[in-house]
Amino acid sequence: MECTIGNVKIPYHIYGSGRPVLIIHGLTLDHRSMTGFMEPIFSARNESWKRIYIDLPGMGESEGYQEMNSSDEMLDVVLQFIDQIIHEESFLVAGQSYGGYIARGIISKRRAQVDGAAFICPMIIPDKNERDLPSHQVLYQDKKLLSQLNQEEQEAFQSLAIVQDEAYWNRYCEEILPGRSIADSHFIDKLLSQYAFSFDVDQTISSFESPVLLVTGRQDSMVGYQDAWRLLENFPRSTFAVLDRAGHNLQLEQSSLLHHLCNEWLDRVVESN
Repeated sequence: MECTIGNVKIPYHIYGSGRPVLIIHGLTLDHRSMTGFMEPIFSARNESWKRIYIDLPGMGESEGYQEMNSSDEMLDVVLQFIDQIIHEESFLVAGQSYGGYIARGIISKRRAQVDGAAFICPMIIPDKNERDLPSHQVLYQDKKLLSQLNQEEQEAFQSLAIVQDEAYWNRYCEEILPGRSIADSHFIDKLLSQYAFSFDVDQTISSFESPVLLVTGRQDSMVGYQDAWRLLENFPRSTFAVLDRAGHNLQLEQSSLLHHLCNEWLDRVVESN
């Protein structure tokens, strides 16, 4: 399916029916990075959920985004997408990395419509030089597997993976690599030059009372985990987790634990509404 907003065409995929859940991927990726770990969670539950996965402009198979320049414009397009596809219905939002930044922007603009939020390794501080980051480290490495990869594959795999094993590599090839291979690098560079919103999104979100899940990786050298702690005062109904043996793609390294945390978040949402 496709949603047209001005010149921008946003592909999206819907699974199931019922209460809407808008699910937003990270920078340079596409919906496949989210369906891979979210679908097993929702499909195993008894409630009815309409999962809406989008491809952000400049990523996936989106079109007509070339005139966009900033995260402000990205957020505006996503808000218009909500208006067209979800309308005035209440919904949940889940975002990974940059998707977590956009999700907080959505809450700041549509607070009364959002019944809950999940942030997976969310980007907190747009300027990487200002982030509190641990150094990159590897906790497990399958040397036989690495020897079978070419140099480009090894570099891509090793740049983020904390647990470098076959299970991670297989899911990386299915869920992460496809989006990265088709992202518009020129557009991404342009977006990064105006990566921060023109407003302090986290100052505009105070006492958001709906259930929230905030999951970070202890070894995440991309966005870190310490900066996320300061968000807790904005979310009185939040669970905050720092997972060991987990980097920026913690959904590949701590899949089972993430599933449990997401299910507990959804239980709280159901209980609260």
